[in-house]
Amino acid sequence: MDWIHSFFNIAFPPIIIFLHFLILPIYIPFKFLQFIKTSITTQQNLARKVVLITGAAQGIGEQLAYEYSRRGAFLALVDIKENFEDVRRRALKLGSPDVISIVADVTKVEDCKKFIDEAVHHFGQLDHLVNNAGTVILSKFEDIDHISDHKSIMDVNFWGTVNSIHFGIPHLKRTKGKIVVISSISGWCPVPLVSIYSASKAALINFCETLRNEVGSTIGITIVTPGLIGTKMTREQDIKLRLLIREESAERCAKAIVRSVCRGESFLMEPRWLWWLFPARMIFPDLIDCCNSYLLNLIDQNSSTKKNC
Repeated sequence: MDWIHSFFNIAFPPIIIFLHFLILPIYIPFKFLQFIKTSITTQQNLARKVVLITGAAQGIGEQLAYEYSRRGAFLALVDIKENFEDVRRRALKLGSPDVISIVADVTKVEDCKKFIDEAVHHFGQLDHLVNNAGTVILSKFEDIDHISDHKSIMDVNFWGTVNSIHFGIPHLKRTKGKIVVISSISGWCPVPLVSIYSASKAALINFCETLRNEVGSTIGITIVTPGLIGTKMTREQDIKLRLLIREESAERCAKAIVRSVCRGESFLMEPRWLWWLFPARMIFPDLIDCCNSYLLNLIDQNSSTKKNC
């Protein structure tokens, strides 16, 4: 039966190229008009919707809490930090009718069940589950002494989201709600120094795309792949990419995410110009790899200069 694959190896490329030329002139205007239509007519009203946000004490999660508050949503804010009362108070001032804060660790299965149950018990329902909790450690893979030290990255970024979604699905089905997953551009485009982080985000993207096939008829799923966003987490990691790439503010990113979710979009790359890296990555992978190698060399040179100073 190997001859079939040999035949497809020859036949598929011209067929796909022909279909691209045939379909793209119709598909691109259609998607553009669809985007305009959804931007104008399908903005979801968030007033009195119940929104649960993980990793809500700082960064994108904090700004998402404020943006949902401005739109009148009830909020359940989850974070491992024991004191983020200031976020809760500001969310109330910005317009949320009621906000509860829940201290929990997304790496613990029992905690994921606890905060889902607590939010539903308090508000009576769940409309949006925003999975934002995440962590990163910057390092070349060859410089890692113990892989086990990086296990927390997969536990937080992947399993923390998977467990939250697992317990949230029954409640979201009842309200025909939405799942929002904050992944990363590094989940589909290689970025130096974040090999394990990128793996966790890539796993998250593929999990959610598969899940959309299973529950997409009743639950909307928006996968967000941000670029470099100015947050406390990036500053604490001393991300050297900031020397070469301008950060986007967490506030601007949060506004874009909530707009995208309200439109019912399946994907959001923020800032939006990152979308153009996707076809470049598919068509010119060697070029992307060369750019990343050059970027890593610049980072190494900058680090050496700082050490010498």
